[in-house]
Amino acid sequence: MLDLRSDTVTLPNAAMRAAIAEANVGDDVYGEDPSINALEKRVAELLGKEDALLCSSGTQSNLLGIMSHCRNGEEYIVGQEYHTYRYEAGGAAVLGSVVPQTIEVEADGTLSLDTIKQRIKPDDPHFPITRLLAFENTHGGQLIDQAYFDEARILADQNGLSMHLDGARLPNAAIASGRSMAELAAPFDSVSLCCSKGLGAPIGSLLAGSKELIARARRWRKMVGGGMRQAGFVAVAIDYALTHQFERIQDDHDNAEWLFEQLSNLLEGTEAKVRYSGTNMTFVDLPESLNADGLRALMAQHDIKLPGGQKLRLVCHLDVNRKKLEHFVELFKRWLNGGR
Repeated sequence: MLDLRSDTVTLPNAAMRAAIAEANVGDDVYGEDPSINALEKRVAELLGKEDALLCSSGTQSNLLGIMSHCRNGEEYIVGQEYHTYRYEAGGAAVLGSVVPQTIEVEADGTLSLDTIKQRIKPDDPHFPITRLLAFENTHGGQLIDQAYFDEARILADQNGLSMHLDGARLPNAAIASGRSMAELAAPFDSVSLCCSKGLGAPIGSLLAGSKELIARARRWRKMVGGGMRQAGFVAVAIDYALTHQFERIQDDHDNAEWLFEQLSNLLEGTEAKVRYSGTNMTFVDLPESLNADGLRALMAQHDIKLPGGQKLRLVCHLDVNRKKLEHFVELFKRWLNGGR
């Protein structure tokens, strides 16, 4: 099977499964799971922060981060298309009573610093207190220039604000930029690192920040049901991924770029638009004259899964190799030529 819908679909390989089977575990709610304790220490160091907390998902680690920065009735400024606002079920507002102030995302994945400055609320009882700036890196697969975040940090400091990074694909950003994750995380007070995407772990995300912030997040985690007891099985899978599956993310970037080149050639002369994100994603915007339902039907016959709609986000990951992509391209060519 070839699944290009997301990098969340990866499966643990035999070596990771063996590590999971041999995990040394304990009760994490009591702080007694040695595998989790070791992983949290490792990730804190990798991100250049004082402490880290294992969470069940990126949604949970982002939620805990926002709720640990903001009290009820306070505000975080966030991109209209960023996951912490659009794709995480409104958790910060519903569970934390934290107000989102959204801003349109620029073409390069950033938020206009001038607009952010305008949206920061004055000290007036009519308004929620602006407390936090929330960003992403990568956004839509695009690497954000580190100089931008350095400027955002200056703006945050000038206005007494904290900064949170949704680093769901921070490993991709590190590989693409040639910088360490600690360098990329440096401007931020908290960072969410999702491990079930490019890294290929089956589950889990970590929130990193100061000891004080992580202590607050740990309390919030317990409140939302995130105390996972003997979750060292999760921790060793993530530890394995960090050790053995980090550098190979470059393969995903290379495969996505190769796919972009192949599809660009095939679709030349049509109204379709093909774009390479710069990391592990290629985007294909098909016109209505090229009905994507037919493409999906053909691919399904060959155990290939694609996202819905006319705008296809094709994501390369651990379980995608060049041979599978070559087969996909041949089928795509057949579809274009009417061989449905």
